[in-house]
Amino acid sequence: MIQGQSPKIKYFAVLTNLLRDRQEFLDEIRQGVRLPSKILSLLVCSSIFLAIYGGIIGIYHSWMQALSSAVKLPALYLITLLICLPALYFSNIIFGSKRTFAQYFALVLTAVAVTSALLFSFAPISLFFLISTNNYQFLILLNVVIFSVTGFIGVSSLHRAASFVLEQENEGSKTRQKILKFWLFLYAFVGCQLGWTLRPFFGMPNSPFSLFREREGNFYVSVIQSLAYILGFR
Repeated sequence: MIQGQSPKIKYFAVLTNLLRDRQEFLDEIRQGVRLPSKILSLLVCSSIFLAIYGGIIGIYHSWMQALSSAVKLPALYLITLLICLPALYFSNIIFGSKRTFAQYFALVLTAVAVTSALLFSFAPISLFFLISTNNYQFLILLNVVIFSVTGFIGVSSLHRAASFVLEQENEGSKTRQKILKFWLFLYAFVGCQLGWTLRPFFGMPNSPFSLFREREGNFYVSVIQSLAYILGFR
């Protein structure tokens, strides 16, 4: 760390290096260079960006919902990672991967970091529509689109990153590529359902604050219902 540089600046410098020079960053992960520093920095930056976005969408309901969503949104991404990461690591180990758990952890965190940075960039847009409209269903669908686009970009970046980091491991490489594709689908599926479990992030208009809702239905049915409402089918 440069003398006089605060830890927060150091953390964001690591994220900036990832966004600006991804190949060099991934090459350092492949070589195991400064993995603890990278992991901590990406965790801190991702949590801050996700907390900001969560707070923005939560303020639609109340300050309590804003505080709740600022905690739950980072938890959503990090818990999803912790649930799914062991499956990626051990399935690759079985088929010949020599990478360490820390390397896989850092690798998957790059996707979370990219997604969180994109969400942060969309925060002014989300805030604008929160201020300018009271249509709850529209706001839900708008944010489903934002989360879907940023999530897709994050998952796509992880696919490219994993291919780069693991490309020198020739033994069982084709099998591990299939494992990676299946895992990416699993990661997205778990994340969507976990997000449904942790709801609300917005909070229903004119309803009392609640930390969690009853477990009923699923994420996909809710999106279809919101879309039907917007299109006038309900």
